[in-house]
Amino acid sequence: MTDAIPSAEELATALQPLLHRVGAAVVDDEPRPGDIPITLQDTTIHVRVRDERDLSDGLARLIQTVEHELGGQLSELPRARKQHAVRLLEERGAFEMRHSAETVAEAMGMSRFTIYNYLNRVRVDS
Repeated sequence: MTDAIPSAEELATALQPLLHRVGAAVVDDEPRPGDIPITLQDTTIHVRVRDERDLSDGLARLIQTVEHELGGQLSELPRARKQHAVRLLEERGAFEMRHSAETVAEAMGMSRFTIYNYLNRVRVDS
């Protein structure tokens, strides 16, 4: 292990997968209240988490997370995996968001009616 102090760019690069996953980004401008300072040795970067109230972005992140977990785009998954994806999205509150069924249907390449059928099965089984 080396005692070299990482640059801000190296620290930001190392954190990028995590930041992307949680909907955050390294601040390039002057930090604001609410930005999170991340310090490693003597190097500090500031991270800004996107507004949690932006529900459309939240739904997009949920869909992206489920795609990552299931190993592919929702539209390319076989039927059983799509049903599992709907279950995961339901468990995580995706369908509490307005117009979410339409958004999920579009991501899966199927009709809203089919999404509601899958949802009904999930809710009956729960």
